Amino acid sequence: MKALVYTGPQCLEFRDAVEPVAGVGDEIIRVESVGICGSDMHAFLGHDERRPAPLILGHEAAGTIVSGPRQGERVTVNPLVTCGACEHCQAGRDNLCVSRQIISMPPREGAFAQFLAMPAGNLVTIPDRISSEKACLSEPIACGWHGVRLAEKAMTISLSEARCLVIGGGAIGLGAALVLAAKGAREIWLAETNPARRDIVAAAGPFRVFDPLGDNGPDPGGFDLVVDGVGFEATRATASSLVKSGGVIVHIGLGSVAGGLDIRRMTLQEITFIGTYTYTPEDFRETAKAIFEGRLGALDWPQTRPLSEGGAAFADIHASRAAAPKIILKP
Repeated sequence: MKALVYTGPQCLEFRDAVEPVAGVGDEIIRVESVGICGSDMHAFLGHDERRPAPLILGHEAAGTIVSGPRQGERVTVNPLVTCGACEHCQAGRDNLCVSRQIISMPPREGAFAQFLAMPAGNLVTIPDRISSEKACLSEPIACGWHGVRLAEKAMTISLSEARCLVIGGGAIGLGAALVLAAKGAREIWLAETNPARRDIVAAAGPFRVFDPLGDNGPDPGGFDLVVDGVGFEATRATASSLVKSGGVIVHIGLGSVAGGLDIRRMTLQEITFIGTYTYTPEDFRETAKAIFEGRLGALDWPQTRPLSEGGAAFADIHASRAAAPKIILKP
């Protein structure tokens, strides 16, 4: 099969690779759409020791099962493979599994390839009317679904009453904003520095989109809920400044590992900080269902490119030439 293989910092090769072999309980999927994630970019830049070269990256996938009783079934892929037996899995918090694996990290190759092997339980059937391009967005949007669900538990008011801010108009931030809207939030601000992306995001949902580097942003301390979908020192500082006393910060992105949080203000004003990673299987299924039912909007904002041009897509993202919140590669 053909695959886009990470071979070293800022190096990707579209080349022949060994086809996956189904293990016990696995299905083989012909990949039809696979998104480029921020974690793929970190690996591409050589910033993720968990993803050593050579490796097939990519974990936001949808495609068609090619053999067995489910042959021909179209599916979207939950890329988290968990043990099902540890205390976290037994509590329904599989994303915290002590032996959690994710495709695109050893020992599991990723989905920037023509074929992928996955446990059958990780696959959600796609209705005929839904494209694989929309279905593969289940993975990044599930991160926002999970984060918003945790925020709802921590907040003292309902989302319909809350003033909400999302930092970042990439797929994680935009997905979180769409989830907020679907769950009843009435006032949603979204901060995005890229002017071309701001136009795309503004058309995607009922958001007040602004440039956080400009002069027309919201006043400090005005939001009940802040979702940081970027996770750099500067965005954490923004979240610390703009959240209300007694409010909630949900931190999804992890662009850098330290700095930015105003710990004094968070302590004195009882601001709740929730770090969140991925999602549970139920979050993933609920996100996919919301996509299938049209509750997350038209989802017409990704750009698609052939997998063979994946190297150029990564370069464009790195150089900030890509305005689309998500680039989807097509094997």
